[in-house]
Amino acid sequence: MREKLTKSDVQKIQEEIDHRKLVVRPECLEAVKEARAQGDLSENFEYHAAKREKNINESRIRYLENMLKNAIIISDASKEDEVGLNKNVTLYMEDDDEEEVYKLVTSIRGNSMNNMISTESPLGKAILHHKVGDRVEVKISDTYSYFVVVRKIEQSGDEEDQIRKF
Repeated sequence: MREKLTKSDVQKIQEEIDHRKLVVRPECLEAVKEARAQGDLSENFEYHAAKREKNINESRIRYLENMLKNAIIISDASKEDEVGLNKNVTLYMEDDDEEEVYKLVTSIRGNSMNNMISTESPLGKAILHHKVGDRVEVKISDTYSYFVVVRKIEQSGDEEDQIRKF
């Protein structure tokens, strides 16, 4: 699947790749080298753990490079008064009679535990490009949907959101 990434996402992914190549990779190689020097490799736990960490790092580098290679770059620009990427949105949940605040993000940054919802999620798709006061139907399936009202839209500060690890 081709990920939709903003320029900021691409920059953060490239920073992680660079860090893994320039800092983590040499550390892993040194750990493997030190563990190998301890002798018999068949019963050397440190050697196997060091090799595992090295392989995990190399897999993550390949995953991120592949993501960048196949990514679709999207703009995070939106009108001031509409729901868009990297904006905090206060929603009134009609069924629950309460308000919740969400930040709309790309799929690799989605983290429902921190109220960061992806534009690919049912809620994210439904509220994208709506304005304050709009009543929006969030369709979950053919048989279930619910309504939310957009109460407030604010530009989010560019805090250090983590790229989700897979």
